[in-house]
Amino acid sequence: MKKIKFSPGGCFAYIFLTILSITCIFPLLWLLVSAFKSSGEMLANPTAFFPKAWTLENFKTVLFTLNFTVNIKNSLIVALVTTAIATTVSALAAYGIIRFFPKLGNVMTKLLITTYMFPSIMLVIPYAVVMRAIHLTNSRVGLVLVYMSFSVPYAVWMLVGFFKTVPIAIEESGRIDGANRLQVFTRLVLPLVRPGLVSTAIYVFINAWNEFLYALLLISSSSRQTLSVAVKTLEGADILNWGSMMAASAIVVLPSIIFFCLIQNKIAGGLADGAVK
Repeated sequence: MKKIKFSPGGCFAYIFLTILSITCIFPLLWLLVSAFKSSGEMLANPTAFFPKAWTLENFKTVLFTLNFTVNIKNSLIVALVTTAIATTVSALAAYGIIRFFPKLGNVMTKLLITTYMFPSIMLVIPYAVVMRAIHLTNSRVGLVLVYMSFSVPYAVWMLVGFFKTVPIAIEESGRIDGANRLQVFTRLVLPLVRPGLVSTAIYVFINAWNEFLYALLLISSSSRQTLSVAVKTLEGADILNWGSMMAASAIVVLPSIIFFCLIQNKIAGGLADGAVK
């Protein structure tokens, strides 16, 4: 049986990383635990970590009294539609860049990534003018288009690295066997870059789910507001209910955590594969 050797440097590194992990995860744990406290208990003893009595009243208030189920539905629709369309468009674009424009591929991807040089706040007025001109303000469709304009360039840049790892010989073998270009792409290429597609989809989903600025500015109807904007409206109450705020924040955070936990192995493997060019 092989003995495990410990060095002083290795022990220090593990201790440091453990402390750092606890420090990073503590605010999230505090948020989740506080969501199960009553508002009176939070005000009476705000430094206590565990509640004296666990309660679901905060979640009932947020979901049913404040009608956050409508906002959750809006966020899910916008995030899922944006993810599906952006991932599909990005996969087609990245494959086209690699296979049809190999010489211009690097230049094109660099031009795409330069769109991230501009902060989102600088583009608020142009987007608002365009959305009003095409009558898509206060519309989930307009919000999806805005999110896609931010997500697609970076998603294409991510997927280009994955498509570069696919040998051209595999596609040529498929063409020899009688498959057309679309069949080669869907049945041979896409399964090989599945980790990259999963990584890209999760990136797009989390960005669309958590986005606040454009959802606040472009959506004026409360029945179409996303969850992040609805949570912000809780701060405008005369008396801030900290229990409801914690529960609403937990509802915002949990989907991203659950998605990440389910596919973290695919994300790690996908990023490693995409780095090989």
